[in-house]
Amino acid sequence: MALNSLPLGYCTNVHPAQTFAELLSGLDRYTVPVMRRVGRPMAAGLWLARPVVDEVLAAPDGAARLAAELNARGLTVYTLNAFPYGDFHAARVKENVYLPDWTSSERLAYTERCATVLAGLLPEGGEGSISTLPIGFKGFDRAPGFLQAAEQLTDCARTLARIAAETGRTIRVAIEPEPFCLLETTEETIEFFRLLWGVASTRGAEDAVREHIGVCYDVCHQAVEFEDPATCVATLDRAGVRVNKVQVSCAIELNAPAENAEGRAALRRFIEPRYLHQVFARLRDGRTIGAVDLTAEFLDAPGPEFTAAETWRVHFHVPVDAEHFGSLGTTQSALRPALVAIAALNYAPHVEVETYTWAVLPGEAAQDLVTGLANEINATQRLIDEIPTR
Repeated sequence: MALNSLPLGYCTNVHPAQTFAELLSGLDRYTVPVMRRVGRPMAAGLWLARPVVDEVLAAPDGAARLAAELNARGLTVYTLNAFPYGDFHAARVKENVYLPDWTSSERLAYTERCATVLAGLLPEGGEGSISTLPIGFKGFDRAPGFLQAAEQLTDCARTLARIAAETGRTIRVAIEPEPFCLLETTEETIEFFRLLWGVASTRGAEDAVREHIGVCYDVCHQAVEFEDPATCVATLDRAGVRVNKVQVSCAIELNAPAENAEGRAALRRFIEPRYLHQVFARLRDGRTIGAVDLTAEFLDAPGPEFTAAETWRVHFHVPVDAEHFGSLGTTQSALRPALVAIAALNYAPHVEVETYTWAVLPGEAAQDLVTGLANEINATQRLIDEIPTR
């Protein structure tokens, strides 16, 4: 099957928005100008923080009003990002982005409320997706329990099945594996889904879970883990785990760090206080090791294994049209094989560009946001257009 024919878009978590008015302001200031720049229809991959969802649903016609505002701007919406729950543009986000986790009633309620909004934005018979966090963060002292998370996701699937029956709109949750989270590798993800299906089966909801709960494949995240895109997608498919959403994104890459003093110095300029930037190294024997964040302390003393590693990759989303930033490389080469693998599936996941770090890129990498987003959309569309249809 070809890749999804819906208009390509980008995730609006790059815009601060804690109110409905701020959401619309971001669309007017950035999204609509980006669409004009690319010169074709475009989707808005909306990030709706919890206060925005609450504000929309507080009014009886809130979702209809949002739909009207989007329609007036000529924007299509088929996917939401419900990973960041609160202020994704606070001075310090870091590991707080993984709260509340999937054992909490707050996370379940927020996701279900996002689904209610999305159902009001989709056309009749339409399909939507909602990306969400990978259960929780491994670095917390008390990691969330898989069993309780599986029960919460089963409840979510039942809600989504009810929404589908009542509205004719099919909405699927997309769990997004990420480095140093409870689900980070393909193997861990498949193990969790087997547990989830078992829990759902005992509660009479396995069909609903298989239909409505899957994964969000973020190309940056799995590249940081040094996973091969084609193998990753094929392994998920063989295991019966549905890929509901794909985020086109790139990580930073530093080859031969021991010999590349210029590259290590350039990497120091990417240290910043807002987001977590996990670092992984592939050793010369093929093993990988990781550090939870890119910090000055890490770069000052990375340790002998990191120092002697073959390659470092850093979870710092960089523009997908960039092959390198000066002496630093990117994982752009993973994008085409990832999209080819997705196109080989017998269904069409939703695809969006997700570079949320524009505001924290160092000076030499930063550029006008409208220009940068348009360049990313165009570069991704070219990759998609180059993939043969079956």
